[in-house]
Amino acid sequence: MDIQLDPARDDLPLMANTSHILVKHYVLDLDVDFESQVIEGTIVLFLEDGNRFKKQNSSIEEACQSESNKACKFGMPEPCHVPVTNARTFSSEMEYNDFAICSKGEKDTSDKDGNHDNQEHASGISSSKYCCDTGNHGSEDFLLVLDCCDLSVLKVEEVDVAAVPGMEKFTRSPELTVVSEELRNQIVRELVTLPANRWREQLDYYARCSQAPGCGELLFDTDTWSLQIRKTGAQTATDFPHAVRIWYKTKPEGRSVTWTSDQSGRPCVYTVGSPINNRALFPCQEPPVAMSTWQATVRAAASFVVLMSGENSAKPTQLWEGCSSWYYYVTMPMPASTFTIAVGCWTEVKTETCSSADLATERPFSPSEADFRHVGVCSHMEYPCRFQNGSATTQEIIPHRVFAPVCLTGACQETLVQLIPRCLSAAHSVLGTHPFSRLDVLIVPANFPSLGMASPHIMFLSQSILTGGSHLCGTRLCHEIAHAWFGLALGARDWTEEWLSEGFASHLEDVFWAAAQQLTPHEAREQQELRACLRWRRLQDETQSSPEEMQVLRFPHVGGCGGNF
Repeated sequence: MDIQLDPARDDLPLMANTSHILVKHYVLDLDVDFESQVIEGTIVLFLEDGNRFKKQNSSIEEACQSESNKACKFGMPEPCHVPVTNARTFSSEMEYNDFAICSKGEKDTSDKDGNHDNQEHASGISSSKYCCDTGNHGSEDFLLVLDCCDLSVLKVEEVDVAAVPGMEKFTRSPELTVVSEELRNQIVRELVTLPANRWREQLDYYARCSQAPGCGELLFDTDTWSLQIRKTGAQTATDFPHAVRIWYKTKPEGRSVTWTSDQSGRPCVYTVGSPINNRALFPCQEPPVAMSTWQATVRAAASFVVLMSGENSAKPTQLWEGCSSWYYYVTMPMPASTFTIAVGCWTEVKTETCSSADLATERPFSPSEADFRHVGVCSHMEYPCRFQNGSATTQEIIPHRVFAPVCLTGACQETLVQLIPRCLSAAHSVLGTHPFSRLDVLIVPANFPSLGMASPHIMFLSQSILTGGSHLCGTRLCHEIAHAWFGLALGARDWTEEWLSEGFASHLEDVFWAAAQQLTPHEAREQQELRACLRWRRLQDETQSSPEEMQVLRFPHVGGCGGNF
């Protein structure tokens, strides 16, 4: 029996068993079909078993041990529980009956969409306050559990990474004479741990491995909130295949993306900041402790522009008449919930004039040419970090592009395009190095439920900011730019504390905007005091008109790190 949850009242489950195995990199290869309103293709997961993370997760596991011992059946995980605090994450508790497997040679119990469904579940909602998961118990096979919802999973297979030419460099043997599961996993372990200065080579091998042939289908099953994968005989995360390919397609009713029309009446699709995050866009690990990188190839009709969270300013590659391909990548590990995509007939809005000084200031710095002097000390996992890039520290204005429906290009030209360099420069003058190397800004369709949303390398803005003059547009720009530091590069330990990120961004929008306006200290103070007064009155009005339970923060639950620093 499926669980029906009310996002305004109940928690949604974070099912991924991240204490035992982590996705280190995703490779997506997708086709966008507007006629059927479906995104279809493959995703390849490069995994690392959790032995390296046992120490940092030991406190969580100890807190969860008594609860998990009661609930585990067939190695199923206890769900992570993160309470509802905004439109990013939810959680709840589910119980499971015995696991039903449908595989080659067995009775096909898949539904019309190709999903392999569990037998009826006994399920319910409870008030569990723990975030934990478990591995195998006894002699049962290990389960890889991914957060997944509203997806049709068609096939899951192990990827034969040993078949890729040149992979012998990642093994202790000069030649790949005897290929085994252990050897394939060794290759993936070496690949995911390459040093940061070899990021280009790493991305290249990820791409080549993602195209390698399969070497055996894996058993899988889906329920309302998860995808579970196992391999017969693989009893631990260490034994489980470390490169897995999933063939799947989204559903038109999937809640991670919105299919709609832009302000010019042209079709588009974009991630709207759903309460279920990206689990209806691709199977993933959603707990914030699951930090990963990704690369994606997206194909769409040639009239469409594909924007995405990516370090590169992608350009279309024509595959055949009427079809183009777009490629993006990210080398900074981020939670899967920050992955963002928008596909539509967007028009790039360019500045009419650009001075040589602006060109020099906006020149992109790629990690390959980075001057990695240790200008700062970072304690995060290794990746090509801009805070240790001596050249990036002086870059006041990062490269940026503005996209909008054709009917709004004029309004963008008048206000938005002119303000972005000023706001970026103001942010740099206050906080220093920009965490991300570039920025795309998109005016999203009218059904967007907020004034703005910041994601890695891309920002969504409502059309409403274009009608409020430079003040509304500038303050919203500054707010979303501030989220690059607070909310993306740096996050609260637990998602229940995301109000901290909003607090910092709300404070910094005033500071940035005052700097962008070049106000005197006295003028800046007056403006900040006025805006603080307005916020206080708005808060008073909201508390008077909202239920008491909405006015009290929930007790923070055990969770993972939400940022990189």
